[in-house]
Amino acid sequence: MSDNLIKTARILLFLSVGIFFLFIAFRDISLHDLIAGLRSANYLWVLLSLAFAGIAFISRTYRWILLIEPLGYKPPAKNTFYALMTGYLANFLLPRIGEITRCGSLNRTDRIPADALFGTVITERITDMISLMLLTVAVMLIRIGFFGNFIYNIILIPTYTRISSLMTAYWPIYILALALLLFLVVLYLTSAARLRSFGLFMRIEKIVSQVIEGMKSIMHLKRTGAFLLHTLFIWLMYYLMTWALFRALPATSSLDWSAVLFILVIGGFGMAAPVQAGIGAYHWIVSVGLGIYDISRGDGLVFATLSHESQALLMIILGSFSLFMVFVESRKRSRASVVAGKEKQDGSEN
Repeated sequence: MSDNLIKTARILLFLSVGIFFLFIAFRDISLHDLIAGLRSANYLWVLLSLAFAGIAFISRTYRWILLIEPLGYKPPAKNTFYALMTGYLANFLLPRIGEITRCGSLNRTDRIPADALFGTVITERITDMISLMLLTVAVMLIRIGFFGNFIYNIILIPTYTRISSLMTAYWPIYILALALLLFLVVLYLTSAARLRSFGLFMRIEKIVSQVIEGMKSIMHLKRTGAFLLHTLFIWLMYYLMTWALFRALPATSSLDWSAVLFILVIGGFGMAAPVQAGIGAYHWIVSVGLGIYDISRGDGLVFATLSHESQALLMIILGSFSLFMVFVESRKRSRASVVAGKEKQDGSEN
């Protein structure tokens, strides 16, 4: 099976999962009512929400630079922003491929090893996941009886059940994979010197070491306080982004700050689902979450659609522009390298 066929199959698989969630979310919902709900929105609040999202992207850019600095590089903020947004654009094609794409983009513009950059992205994702978990705990503590049951029954229990069923159904594969991993570890420990003579193994070892080095970047941060402040600021912007969207619709405008925090948290879980840019999963979980406030499923889907599609449009616009600029900056760097090479050659001849 060719690589292109495998990639196409993966895209279609994840897209079908997203379509399945969309079907579950929008079944029995009138398209006319959905459009009417979207028309009732105050789009000045939507624009304010997008402004908060844009500020969060800029803060993410500088936070990523803080993780890159311990590797001995300091890319320009504009190139880092272009790489970040190109990654968001790629996530519409295949879940999580944006992490790889943004590393490749910054490698093209600033020649920073993509393997090491991938380690910093993993660190960033771990930081975001810890932040989301802390917010989840905070939400449950604020009104544990109200929010706790939803998170426990709708998110945690189904997730645990799904993982348990997979472990039960495919346990021979997991045991075989574990045995293979142990074999490779023993092989590496006993024959590392001989294995290093193979080019492929040397390449794999280099990639793994660079990824690990990138993940260690958080331990060598020069400005830990700035990193933490950016992390707090990013989530504050996400909160304000959700708050502004609440104000945009009549059905949600009267909900309080704790409802905003709750939808922010469960929306985060929806966006983390293994589908392109959270399509379907975000709509379903947010509409269900709003239901506990006696918001009708139709109004809940209007909010979810307005939220997801406005953010998606912003990411597509910024991502498309950034992809173009990555090519522009890459060509500039290539031309500069050629000119420098000619000047060096001319100097040596003289």
